[in-house]
Amino acid sequence: MLAKVYSAAVIGVDAYEVEIEVNAGGGNPVIIVVGLPDTAVKESKDRVTTAIANSGYYWPHGRTTINLAPADVKKEGPSFDLPIALGMIAAGQELNLENARDYCFVGELALTGKIRSVKGVLPIAIEARRRGKKAVFVPEANAREAAMVEGIDVFGVKNLREVFQFLKGENPLTPVREDLLGFFERHQKYEVDFSDVKGQQNVKRAIEVAVSGGHNLLMIGPPGSGKSMLSKRIPTIIPPMSLEEAIETTKIHSVSGLLDSSHSFVAVRPFRSPHHTVSDAGLLGGSANPTPGEVSIAHNGVLFLDELPEFKRSTLEVMRQPLEDFKVTISRASGTMTFPANFMLVAAMNPCQCGYYGCLTRDCRCGPNNVAKYRQRISGPLLDRIDIHVEVPAVQYSDISSSKPGEASEAIRNRVQTARAIQGERFGKSKVTCNSRMTTRHLKSHCQLDEAGQDLIKMAMTELNFSARAYDRILKVARTIADLEASESIQANHISEAIQYRTLDRNLWT
Repeated sequence: MLAKVYSAAVIGVDAYEVEIEVNAGGGNPVIIVVGLPDTAVKESKDRVTTAIANSGYYWPHGRTTINLAPADVKKEGPSFDLPIALGMIAAGQELNLENARDYCFVGELALTGKIRSVKGVLPIAIEARRRGKKAVFVPEANAREAAMVEGIDVFGVKNLREVFQFLKGENPLTPVREDLLGFFERHQKYEVDFSDVKGQQNVKRAIEVAVSGGHNLLMIGPPGSGKSMLSKRIPTIIPPMSLEEAIETTKIHSVSGLLDSSHSFVAVRPFRSPHHTVSDAGLLGGSANPTPGEVSIAHNGVLFLDELPEFKRSTLEVMRQPLEDFKVTISRASGTMTFPANFMLVAAMNPCQCGYYGCLTRDCRCGPNNVAKYRQRISGPLLDRIDIHVEVPAVQYSDISSSKPGEASEAIRNRVQTARAIQGERFGKSKVTCNSRMTTRHLKSHCQLDEAGQDLIKMAMTELNFSARAYDRILKVARTIADLEASESIQANHISEAIQYRTLDRNLWT
């Protein structure tokens, strides 16, 4: 007896269909799983047989062959438990489950027959819809996540018996419904706001410029000056995600196992803040079975690196590719995998190891050599890729004690959206979406300087010894400052402000 059941698996952030064939024949009682299964899939036969028995069914007791097609792609994880169990029951009872061909099944089985949650349900549901399946059966805990995909029925199931009875026509199930647009609109709210921040007007201005042009940002200041507080509020002034961006982001979070029944969809810009002890694989993704790292989980949002010099230098250096290409390519013996990594980098650091170099209220305990050594932990090439460097001074008592609230995120976001709209019109349908993405050709076309501006930037390049990349960054930031003022041309004051945001460039730190 041959039974066929369909499932799906995730590779990268997308899914592919897996056809599961179960053939029951004579011979010695043995269960063989073929089709490049990993250890978790090989072990499924023990989980599945026990779950089948505890659910009141039986399986073929002769030679049972389970084939996972396509056979040339490695199968990973426990999500094939449910479809394998259904195929074994059908083969054992010699049932022809023709209607099972119209469905996709995923789920891990407990020994009791209960169905446990799995990763990557959203891309699996999208693939099932693309394949023309009528419905997808997923663990009950993953049902809301899968229900975000329109055009396919989603059944959240609790146990193996419930699914098999449905296939036999003995137990009708009700599809899980979710209003994607309504859910998306209701959950586009943040728990923090820039109105909570007292003082720091110059820093807020730098943040507004950075967000308006999609520029990376580095904040330098003593402990307690508000660097982390400001960073956590940056997503609140970035233009809201489109539905397409939200689905793309949610797929990454789904594959990473970051979604649950209460957080089934990512409707706001993600904010990720990995600890400085994070490994290369944790930051960029990887391991034996490549999974998204922090730079991909922060896709369409903010990646915040606090205490930047404390990160391993090798870890920081591997960030050069995603900062330039907005994607991460991971090569392993099994193949090459690419994850999206379009994020805004926000970094923070102390001016020295003790944190009080240049502070007016506390003495620094670090000598000049220690200060230089601490700052040299960040390489020049990485610093060149950060468009804006801004000093964050200690907050004054008069600002802390003031009862006057700061400017709300909504007001800042409105100005940012206006500047982004100007950039959208400027670049049209090209791949460039904001000023930070401008190429050399765009710089020549959109960053023309008058004589005063040319003299100013020439003086800065000569006296401050900025690199060629820093020169490009200054022009891009100046273009953004001009857009915030709705100015068609870049003026000398725009150049002057942009140069101020490069005063902590690498050559001034030694």
